[in-house]
Amino acid sequence: MKVLEMRCFKQSGTNKVFRTVSEVKEMEYETIEFIVYLASREIQNGDRVLLGQGIPIAAGLLAKMTHAPNCILMTEAGIIDFMPYKAAFHVAESTTTKGFSYACDLSDTFTTILFRGYVDLCFLGAAQVDKYGNINSTVVGDYESPKMRLPGAGGAADFIAYAKKTVITLRGGEFVEKLDYCSSPGYLTGGNSREKACFPPGTGPSLLISAQGVFGFDKKTKELYLKGCFPGVEVEDIRKSIPWDLKIAPVLEKIDPPTEEYLGIIRKFAPGLIVRKSKDRTKMVSGVVEFIMGKQEKKKK
Repeated sequence: MKVLEMRCFKQSGTNKVFRTVSEVKEMEYETIEFIVYLASREIQNGDRVLLGQGIPIAAGLLAKMTHAPNCILMTEAGIIDFMPYKAAFHVAESTTTKGFSYACDLSDTFTTILFRGYVDLCFLGAAQVDKYGNINSTVVGDYESPKMRLPGAGGAADFIAYAKKTVITLRGGEFVEKLDYCSSPGYLTGGNSREKACFPPGTGPSLLISAQGVFGFDKKTKELYLKGCFPGVEVEDIRKSIPWDLKIAPVLEKIDPPTEEYLGIIRKFAPGLIVRKSKDRTKMVSGVVEFIMGKQEKKKK
């Protein structure tokens, strides 16, 4: 597996496009592909992984097809030990049934698997996250009259409560001092507050992947700290997006970009995760408009 040498980087608006150059070819990849790649690397061979749609299921598929072929992928809907042939749009989609070992209902997923400590890892997206890994995925603004109503927690509060490790992804969300609403509990107020609240020992957020870097949680204080920056991103760039005095690891980790193999799998099996090029977006929008106009013309006739 060859890692291409990094030579130059490019930013395109808020959705960064990074470039890597080798002696033989140039590759491009976007932020979401980088997040999927890094999330997949958190899955170890043999892990039992509870997945949601989007980034989590793409990361699970990527890990299963590369470095963790014996990981056990599960969905909240109750499909256990499957090998998806494409990234699913929701947790009960039929594409999650390929090669599955068995199926149960949603309540069994929680009561006989998650609550009994059989889930090694889960992934959660966030609209807001604070310094202790508490997550808001419910509303932005006041709960009664919010600026934006979000999908809500679903089973996320249970996932982060009982999974041995939880990886948080912050693709388009924000870091805040105080959540507008706490949907899923991280380390609450830090220290041993999570254990005092009677959550299972050893559970809680293990990593956070943003659109700029990777963060860990201090073992004692449970406060978020920066572990490493994405290529082309400086520490000060990340500090600007965080409203508290961010702690920095003594030695920042070098974060390598996705390899050609990993990018190829993401693009083949999760093509709907991202519309990569501007000309593709234009083509897609034009196609939708033509379809709608065609329908209107038929009605007139």
